[in-house]
Amino acid sequence: MAKPSQVNGKFVVLGVTGSIAAYKACLVARRFMELGAEVYVMMTQGATKFVTPLTFHALTGHVPVVDMFEPRTDWQIEHVYLAAKANLVVLAPCTAHVIGKIANGLADDIVTVTVMATQAPVVIAPAMNVNMYQNSIVQENIVRLKKLGYIFVGPTYGKLASPLEAEGEGRLAEPEEIVEQAVKLLASPRRLKAPR
Repeated sequence: MAKPSQVNGKFVVLGVTGSIAAYKACLVARRFMELGAEVYVMMTQGATKFVTPLTFHALTGHVPVVDMFEPRTDWQIEHVYLAAKANLVVLAPCTAHVIGKIANGLADDIVTVTVMATQAPVVIAPAMNVNMYQNSIVQENIVRLKKLGYIFVGPTYGKLASPLEAEGEGRLAEPEEIVEQAVKLLASPRRLKAPR
């Protein structure tokens, strides 16, 4: 069980991508907050179709970043700020699309740009259709990222959103498990390294 002493005062950047499981990211954010972390949320445009930025603003006290080109009054370059401040970056849920972009060095939204710019460790919690998850290209991308030092949590086997596949591998790991694994990473200096 994660303890507040392991997380208190840490700067956690939570990236939310366009999956039906995006609602569970609210529970991930909430749990990190309960443990005393400072949580900042970044969202892809797709994620906003499932959960509104207002929800994360209410949960964390910080306005989520969605558009990296949105004018700022404080001249702060958002992805650089988030990348530099982060003690840990957690992508939950993370789609096959975003996994593919990261694996191939593509950075064209606030989530992928921040991941590319950070020196903090990155935890990825995939969520997708079972056939997408089992696709050889997706699996190759995951293997590549693991070799580079990215930490994966899940996915798990269970009920999926699609009525065509009632069950299968691809379900987002439970929020508590995602947070537990992330906290273990923060508490273990030997594992606390940025992907390369």
